[in-house]
Amino acid sequence: MTHVAAFDAAFARCPLIAILRGVNPDEVEAIGETLVEAGFTLIEVPLNSPDPLDSIGRLACRLKGRAVVGAGTVLTAADVASVADMGGTMIISPNTNVDVIAAAAGAGLVSLPGFATPSEAFAALTAGATALKLFPAEAASPVVLKALGAVVPAGTRLLPVGGIAPDNMAPWLAAGAAGFGLGSALYKPGMAAAEVGDRARAFVAALGQ
Repeated sequence: MTHVAAFDAAFARCPLIAILRGVNPDEVEAIGETLVEAGFTLIEVPLNSPDPLDSIGRLACRLKGRAVVGAGTVLTAADVASVADMGGTMIISPNTNVDVIAAAAGAGLVSLPGFATPSEAFAALTAGATALKLFPAEAASPVVLKALGAVVPAGTRLLPVGGIAPDNMAPWLAAGAAGFGLGSALYKPGMAAAEVGDRARAFVAALGQ
């Protein structure tokens, strides 16, 4: 199975990406296990976290076959290669950098770039993006998402990221959101694995799964 196919299968099971910004390597495996137990299948460690490549490597090994693991805040093509070397297969960025997208797609990895405009959306798709991250979602709205969904190619998955909580997911889903990236409402640095698990279950319940 290709990395993109593995992502597609995981996304179909639970289209929620856990963003573990600020996590430390010595705690990441316990948190990863808790997330998987709650039903999550997609986990991101942003590269501006402490020793992020170590955390990605640990998660990729520990959760192999159970979750797709990758990096967030990927800003350069060199970062793409570093993440792949550690077993990460999702390349997630806050911006539409066609070089990063092309590097990920060329390596057979999953590319999830951030976008805010139709021009960025189409540039990302042309470069090989797997799905698109509407970021920051706080600066948009479900109405904006619905309008974007009407012009991008059919089947394009749009994921709001930023400010998403269990109690505000429904309007986004009604507007066509395919899934979500979940940050501080799911995980904050120093949070115990048990609390992350409680929050994860609340998100899964809000998704209707």
